[in-house]
Amino acid sequence: MSTTHIPTVSHASHGVPARLIVSLAAGAGFSVASIYYSQPMLGVISGGLGSSEQATGMVPTLTQLGYALGILLLAPLGDRFDRRRLILVKSLVLAAALTFAAIAGNLPTLLLASLLIGLMATVAQDVVPAAATLAPEAHRGAVVGKVMTGLLLGILLSRVASGLVAQWLGWRAMFGFAAGSVVLMALALARELPHMAPTTKLGYPALLRSLFGLWRGQPPLRRAVYAQGLLAVGFSAFWSTLAVMLHTRFELGSAVAGAFGIAGAAGALAAPLAGRWADRLGSHAVARIAILIALAGFALLLLDPWLPNAAILPLLAISAVVFDFGFQAALVSHQTLVYGLAPEARSRLNALLFTGVFLGMAAGGALGAVMLAHFGWTGVAMLAVVTAGMSFVVRRR
Repeated sequence: MSTTHIPTVSHASHGVPARLIVSLAAGAGFSVASIYYSQPMLGVISGGLGSSEQATGMVPTLTQLGYALGILLLAPLGDRFDRRRLILVKSLVLAAALTFAAIAGNLPTLLLASLLIGLMATVAQDVVPAAATLAPEAHRGAVVGKVMTGLLLGILLSRVASGLVAQWLGWRAMFGFAAGSVVLMALALARELPHMAPTTKLGYPALLRSLFGLWRGQPPLRRAVYAQGLLAVGFSAFWSTLAVMLHTRFELGSAVAGAFGIAGAAGALAAPLAGRWADRLGSHAVARIAILIALAGFALLLLDPWLPNAAILPLLAISAVVFDFGFQAALVSHQTLVYGLAPEARSRLNALLFTGVFLGMAAGGALGAVMLAHFGWTGVAMLAVVTAGMSFVVRRR
């Protein structure tokens, strides 16, 4: 059986080579970005394929569904197989799926490619537990935080990139560039990432059944999932309805909507800070503080009815920075907490945590659309404030 070995490289960070941390952060970022590229491009895709906007809206839906299924069904495999091999295989299949999307000649083909993209983009959820495994226990939060910075920047800046590329070069070019970036990511990881020994010999059905045992036997895991999932509702409600609100209210296009990701990306600075704070102060305390920060950011949106239109865009940017900071800090804190519960089951614990997060994301997207349609942007803000408040109540225990 192979064993974990960290290559010796100068400028190591907390016992992990700096070059390896950069490769892991890039791997997490470029892979997870794949599930968000389509969101600002839906109008361009609809026109290019001659499909209705409603039908084209299934592209991000199937991508998110694929990602949720991949987290639940594929991410646990990181405990059963060498994570290095698993990461490289899924990266290459992800690049192929993105290429498939770039050359899709009709909507059904693109929808199939989107589902596969979502499934394989879960390589990001193999990379983060790998970082936790490679890091010394005393610095696990700091290392995970740095890798999560890459993942979070991938989520937020993907919208910026796709909005601009789709406007100037077309949606096919964006998927093509994405495929190329994933190939480069795989080459970097193949060079830097060591082999990692499996931590269990369970067969696949038993591996999935063990998820239920972990869920029942770890109350801290359940609280982390509930708290982060509730916070994800407001996060997703904001980002999934922002483009519609900007277009309806300000007649702004995909490039501007995507550019708001820059404001949100500032919140990704929370990841390394939260990791270091979790190592020093404890994950529970940092998570509570982070949730309150997110709650404050969402509450700023409630000022909308009392401000002139000229002040709304700056308000949105400031709110995005604040609540993104809180959301990402809470996520890293919860990951650090969860990874310490059962080191031999980190991939499965990660799968359970992110299944809860993406269920919250899916619920936020659906509820956000309903609130926007019936109560306007204030309704979206109220949804975010209420669910963030519920998250804090869960986390107080």
